[in-house]
Amino acid sequence: MKHGYARCSTNESKQDIDRQVRELKQAGAERIFLEYEHGDAAVKCQLSSLLEQAEAGDTIITLEVSRLARSTKQLCEIIETIKAKRLRLVIVGSITVDCSNGQIDPMTNAFIQMSGVFAELELRIIRERVRSGMANAKAKGAKIGRPQATADDIPAVFLRHYPSYKTKRLNVSELARVCDLSRTTVYKYLNLLESEVS
Repeated sequence: MKHGYARCSTNESKQDIDRQVRELKQAGAERIFLEYEHGDAAVKCQLSSLLEQAEAGDTIITLEVSRLARSTKQLCEIIETIKAKRLRLVIVGSITVDCSNGQIDPMTNAFIQMSGVFAELELRIIRERVRSGMANAKAKGAKIGRPQATADDIPAVFLRHYPSYKTKRLNVSELARVCDLSRTTVYKYLNLLESEVS
């Protein structure tokens, strides 16, 4: 079985994940796992699921090392799993790591680890550039971060169900569910309304 793995961080465009899916299919992927998570995230649910489901002799296809991990430590852990499960890893247009015999040759291992180092370095450079850009914008007087929410921003659906919360017919979790909002957002709106009253 040939499994594809596509990942983009949650703030990347849908076009990017679509491009990855298209290229993975062209590379022969029969089943594709889609992940919306940052590269250095400690937990990647879809990748964990893929590694768990893959059986000896299966192939995992991805487009870049950085799609798997942006941390050398995480990448080494993934390679250990691939070796233990006797899988093949194909980085399209780059390298094939064949561990179907339970081993990895030293040259391939060194190359994949160096790729992990560069992926981690690239992430650090991007973060430093973002921090520098934000500091520069702040120095010029720009407001950084999300605009402050006001009571005027509270959606009508929340205001409609708010009286039921006040009369204890709904708790926070139920209010969040009927309004299709996160509990964090519900608490934010409750604070806005209650600060207006006081």
